[in-house]
Parts: sequence; C-alpha cells; structure tokens
Amino acid sequence: MKRIFLTVLDSLGAGEAPDADKFGDNGANTLLALSKSKRLVIPNLTAAGIGNIEGLEFLGAVKNPKFAHGRMLELSAGKDTTTGHFEIAGVVSETPLPTFPNGFDREIIDILSERTGRGILCNKPYSGTKVINDYGDEHIKTGSLIVYTSADSVFQIAAHEDIIPLSELYEICREARKILTGKWGVGRVIARPFIGESGNYTRSANRRDFSVEAPSDTMLDILKSNGKDVIAIGKISDIYAGRGITKAHLTHSNSEGMQAMLDMLSYDFCGLCFTNLVDFDMLYGHRRDIDGYAAALSEFDAFLPRFTEKMRDDDLLIVTADHGCDPSFSKSTDHTREYVPLLIYSKDISAKNLGTRRGFADIAKTVLDLFGIENKINAVSMKSDIL
Repeated sequence: MKRIFLTVLDSLGAGEAPDADKFGDNGANTLLALSKSKRLVIPNLTAAGIGNIEGLEFLGAVKNPKFAHGRMLELSAGKDTTTGHFEIAGVVSETPLPTFPNGFDREIIDILSERTGRGILCNKPYSGTKVINDYGDEHIKTGSLIVYTSADSVFQIAAHEDIIPLSELYEICREARKILTGKWGVGRVIARPFIGESGNYTRSANRRDFSVEAPSDTMLDILKSNGKDVIAIGKISDIYAGRGITKAHLTHSNSEGMQAMLDMLSYDFCGLCFTNLVDFDMLYGHRRDIDGYAAALSEFDAFLPRFTEKMRDDDLLIVTADHGCDPSFSKSTDHTREYVPLLIYSKDISAKNLGTRRGFADIAKTVLDLFGIENKINAVSMKSDIL
C-alpha cells in the first residue's frame, strides 16, 4: 500500500463491552440507539458489511459484504478520546488517566489564576452546554474563566469570544497544560469558546484540544521516523499533541473533515491520512440527540461511495471508532464503554469477517505491516486476512 486512510467516527459504539459494568455502562449500545431513528439511512454501510459484524445483526447482514469487517475490544483502562486514540496508534493505557469528580484541587486553580491574572468560576463536573448559561453572565461581568470537567479526564475552559479572544484562550489552555502533569495529568485540556448573549449562549466551532503526550512511540511516530507522510485531519493533531504529524488540517465539522479527505485523494503522498469526525460525539452523543446522530451517520454513509470510487489501486480505507457515546443512555451524558466497529476496504480487499479483535492496537500493527515497517507494538496484524 502507498496510502492508508484511517477514519475515526468519534464515539460510534457497537454494543456494551464485557467490562461495561465496571464503568456503569451496562446496556449501552450506540448503534442500536441509532437504528431506532427514522433518520438513519445507511445503505452503503450495510453493503459494506456493518450488519455482518457480531452484535450488529439488527442493522441487516448482507450475503456478499464489500468490506472486511469486525469489531474491536478496548484494552485500555478508559473510555475516552485520548485512551481510544492512543490504543488505535498502538499504545495501551493500563492506568486510568486522572479524573476529578469533585472538581480540581485548590492548588491547580490557584496556580492557573495566578499565571493568567483571571478568576475561576464553577470548578466542578458540568454539562458543557449548561455551564455557559449558568455562569456566562458572571463571566461577562468579571472576565473570570469558566473551568469545569466531566466523567472523562478533561480540564475544560469556557470563555466568551468577545471577552477573551481565541488567541488568549488557547494560550491559557497551553498554560493549564503545563500545570496539569504528574498526578494532575489529565488526558486533555479543552478550550471551549462560546458566543451569544445572556440566556442564549452557544458554543462556537473554535474548540481546541491540548492533549497529554503518549508515554511511548505511537504508530504516528514510527511512520514519521521511517520517512512516511502522516497527515492529520480534524482534531487528530491535537489528540497526539502534534507528535508524529507531518501535515495538519484543522476542521470545524464532519462535513469539513469529509471534504478534506476527498481533497487528499488528489494529493500524492506516501503514508497515512488520519481523520477524526468529532460531530458524532460532540454535537449528538453527549447531547443525547438520537436523530441528530443518526442523520450525521447517514451523511457519512452518503459520502462513503464518493470516497471509495476515487480510491487508487494502492489505497486502503479503515473506518472505526474510539469509544461509545450512546445517545439513548439515561444514566449520564458521558462516553460509554463499548466495542467499536471495524470496516476495511481496498480495490482488492478480501472481505472476510475479522471477528472480535482484542485491542484497538491491531490497527497500528496492520498499518505498519502494510508499509513493511518493523515495530514492537504488541498486537496482531490483519494484513494476511485482508489482502
């Protein structure tokens, strides 16, 4: 292979994992929730074989699927973006990233306030859409930062774009990232800018993530060190703290991300094009919007043949997810511990059932194997199964 396109449909879970009870996620099933929406229209994913994946038979199995297909079980001790993407890239997180269910230590807050010269509001777990309406007016009056978290390992800073310019907010997040190390080393510091007026504040599309670095070399580092291109679309560059990336395209929506993927088909590169489509998670999963999520997946479904028809003979496409976020789950609005789907396509694909893969890192092993790069990633390559 000369070019591999790896696309993460952020949070598209494929049913509760065997250890879902440890995360309070018994019964979670993102795709099952979507299947009940009239807005789910996915004939291309069905033809690809998504309904042939174990546990997803309710989507409709086909006799001759076009893609190799299976599901993956996460081995990392977490269910968030960081651990999911690290494992996809070959690094299993055996220790959970720290969370702060009672808010962040006073010392963290005091240091950030001192370094930024701004007060701190909230400092507790909160819904991202609710926190700006509950604290937005006080933020406008005082210029204080709205700091909050969730069940995930995140330190989120919300600020109105008219009060704190984006450049300043991003710099504040970089400062927070420097503080949040060691026992405070959260997976991501997230800039959450918002706009609007009192009673009608809304998040803008200018979110940025500032991630903790992977503890060891990822697939991206290995590819780059072996002279391969590593092109990041969406928040991929942010997730990996810019490490192992040769070219980054920041996007603000799924549609921008898919267009960037199409554009890359005309670009002569040798290596990996890695895309994250975040709207599934950010706009629909966490907000428990089943119909919105279903419509977004239908949009990707319509995009899929447009992409595969333009693929070259030496191109390969991998479609998967990083965790679940069941929009019908009533226990919380957080991510859900689920299997994730796996679909692989090339012009000469062997459309086998790849079964249940023990670990997302099988993707990293396969990508490096397809490029003939030796590595020490502890996983199982699928090269001989798919070609």
